[in-house]
Amino acid sequence: MTFDSAYEPFFQPPGWIVAPIWVVLYTCIAVSFSSILSKRDELEHHNIIIALFIVQLVLNLAWPSVFNSERYLLSLIMLILIIVFTIIYAYMVYKPIPNASILVWPYIAWVSFAAIINTAYYLETR
Repeated sequence: MTFDSAYEPFFQPPGWIVAPIWVVLYTCIAVSFSSILSKRDELEHHNIIIALFIVQLVLNLAWPSVFNSERYLLSLIMLILIIVFTIIYAYMVYKPIPNASILVWPYIAWVSFAAIINTAYYLETR
C-alpha cells in the first residue's frame, strides 16, 4: 500500500517490500489455479471453485483503486469478501488437490493483514 497519506499505521510494512511479496503471492495463486484447471474433471463443483477464484481475483485487482481513493469501508468489505471466497476455495480444493489449497494460505494471511491495515485507516478517518 503505497500512496500519499498523512496517516500510516505503525505496523504497515515499508512500500519496498510490498511488490516482491505480491510477486510471490500472485505466482502461488496462479500455480494453484492452473492446477485446478488442469484437474477440473476430478473436482466436484469445479464451476463453483473456478467462480470463487475469479471473483476474489477481480476484487483483488479492483481493491487498490478503491483503497487509494480513501473509500476505506468499501475497501475493507472487499478485503473481507476476498478472504471469505479464498477460504472457501481453499477448503473446497484441499482434499482433492491439497497443494492447490496450501498455495493460497499465504495469500489469505497477507490479505488478512491488509484488512487489519485497512481497518486502521478506516478507524483513523471516522
